[in-house]
Amino acid sequence: MQYDFIVIGAGSAGCVLADRLSESGRHRVLVLEAGPSDRRLFVQMPIGYGRTFHDPRVNWRYRTEPIPGLGGRIDYVPRGKLLGGSSSINAMVYVRGQAQDFDDWEALGNRHWGWRDVLAHYRTLEDHAFGESEHHGVRGPLRIADISKEAHPLCRAFIEAGEQAGLGFNPDFNGASQEGVGFYQITTRGGLRLSAARAFLRPAMRRRNLRVETLAQVTRIRFEGKRAVSVDYLRQGKMRTARAGREIILSAGAINSPQLLQLSGVGPASYLNLLGIEVVCENASVGRNLQDHLCYDHVYRSSKPTLNDELLPWRGKLTVAAHYFLRRRGPLSLSINQAGGFLRTSPGLKRPDMQLYFSPLSYEKTPPGTRALLRPDPFPGFITSVSPCRPTSRGHVEIRSRNPLASPAIQPNSLATSEDLDQLLAGARFLRKLAATASLSQVITEELRPGRACESDDELRADIKARAYSVFHPCGTCRMGPAAEACVVDDRLRVHGLASLRVIDASIFPTLPSGNINAPSLMVGAKGADIILQDSC
Repeated sequence: MQYDFIVIGAGSAGCVLADRLSESGRHRVLVLEAGPSDRRLFVQMPIGYGRTFHDPRVNWRYRTEPIPGLGGRIDYVPRGKLLGGSSSINAMVYVRGQAQDFDDWEALGNRHWGWRDVLAHYRTLEDHAFGESEHHGVRGPLRIADISKEAHPLCRAFIEAGEQAGLGFNPDFNGASQEGVGFYQITTRGGLRLSAARAFLRPAMRRRNLRVETLAQVTRIRFEGKRAVSVDYLRQGKMRTARAGREIILSAGAINSPQLLQLSGVGPASYLNLLGIEVVCENASVGRNLQDHLCYDHVYRSSKPTLNDELLPWRGKLTVAAHYFLRRRGPLSLSINQAGGFLRTSPGLKRPDMQLYFSPLSYEKTPPGTRALLRPDPFPGFITSVSPCRPTSRGHVEIRSRNPLASPAIQPNSLATSEDLDQLLAGARFLRKLAATASLSQVITEELRPGRACESDDELRADIKARAYSVFHPCGTCRMGPAAEACVVDDRLRVHGLASLRVIDASIFPTLPSGNINAPSLMVGAKGADIILQDSC
């Protein structure tokens, strides 16, 4: 069957694309999603992402290659495999990034990707709790919730500690400035997760010109000459083909988009030839430039109650469950990342280079194969974390074989540069500064990890290498830029050297934005849809 547009992947960007491209009713749009429906309890319940974190039914559950900078450890790479993609299993924090991040994109030769341009697209997405302003939109499908009145009381102790450590209170990390400490905004509505599927795709699925197929894994993009014309996909045990009259849009994310390009003959020629894949278009940059945010925790025992006291005992579980199912309120309606901030680790810096997280609970992270992300500690505890905003390390994604069902090799090269390690060391020192403030020191009874025996720079560096982990923001593997020899797509998101094929998802980020990347992914979907519609006139 033939469609005007085929969108591969119903993740954050793909859902926005499906909505915008089908809105006029003039274009027939097919969306192919490898995973199932998002209509599951632990997907719709905000804190349910603790259950979906290792669920193979909705999560690709990738693992990296051994990472030299982390002492050869293998890191976990969860990616959403269902309608909504990773927006259906993430922590829902809505952070757009710093204005300078996008001005940097434009400075790299990407026309109309500066802050003024992307802000207009952000505002069309939003229905912001703070109301309409130069910073926020209010008539969009995506509700941005203010949790300041519902967050755990211990969050205020963290915010006071930040102020005592020299940071200002920031009521809006998506406002005029990102710097300071405050409450995170999250994407929920009515006590339910507002994923990209729920906000954008499901309303659009009422349209007759939009078809969405789940459990449909695309295995190859086919070309006639240099023009992308169709896709092969596996569904219900049968191989099927769909043709695109106008364009094929790859929105499978930072891992799967480069994987599918390589499987289809777009990538480094020498490597593809080695695997016996016919080269359609040589591009050595496909799968390169992988970037991610790395996180490092300090864990404390608390003298005051935390979410551990509510989420671990059976009586507490029943109480919060009843509160949620009767009123859609309480801890189950929120993220565990409730407060945080952004700071400059050096006074000479012009903008924040470090993100803070505060979680009013402590827990043991469970390994892949278990049912949940976390198991609250049997005592009151909480976690403070740091994550460098713009790491300098770069990794790669590459297929292992011609088998489209085989997981690709993922090498993030975390802490490959001394700059990245030094930044996390500075972050660790700031966490100690926070813990020493009057506000937090009166709450802390013990530093559990790394522990006070870990004091020198060398000891902290060793602990960082032993415990730092991905905060699950992979991007950059189909980098946008004007140079075909160094980038995968141009600033119209067209794949260099090919026709009728675009990549529109987090893989096109030239550099990593400062903060959580779901909001930028949604923005790329909105801007990408506008570009396609302009070019289709």
